[in-house]
Amino acid sequence: MSFDPASLKFDANGLVACIAQQHDTGEVLMLAWMNAAAVAKTLETGRVTYWSRSRQAFWIKGESSGHVQRLVGLRVDCDRDCLLALVDQTGPACHTNRRSCFYTGVETGDEVELMQPVR
Repeated sequence: MSFDPASLKFDANGLVACIAQQHDTGEVLMLAWMNAAAVAKTLETGRVTYWSRSRQAFWIKGESSGHVQRLVGLRVDCDRDCLLALVDQTGPACHTNRRSCFYTGVETGDEVELMQPVR
């Protein structure tokens, strides 16, 4: 069966959440948004492409920073309203220069910084 990005359940803005996970370690790197065209472009090029809600434009991960996400695999959740991109991440995934956007933990009611920016 052929995959059609239009078969996904997009929100009212035409977007679907996409979680990026490092393919070989399972590390959760980030969450961003895709529209149908970004999903298609990602599958076509192998470079993970998101939709920037603030700029209203495509955002090819690593295009300006060099911190590229190469697509290894794409998974669709059971409700078809969320994607999991298995990626090979070069450099930090977070715009704060950390490996993951999930660098803040909540421990015993306090926020704790779990990782420092990459130097």
